[in-house]
Amino acid sequence: MDINTLRAIVTVVTFVVFIGIVTWAWSRRNQAAFDEAAQLPFRQDD
Repeated sequence: MDINTLRAIVTVVTFVVFIGIVTWAWSRRNQAAFDEAAQLPFRQDD
């Protein structure tokens, strides 16, 4: 295995991880948690 094969493997793995993160971020399962986190800066501590 030469360096170019290793670079190709790393590129493919990185792309797959990126797609996994995008899928996780846009999943409906996490929408409620993300909506709640988005409102944190606007909450008033009483």
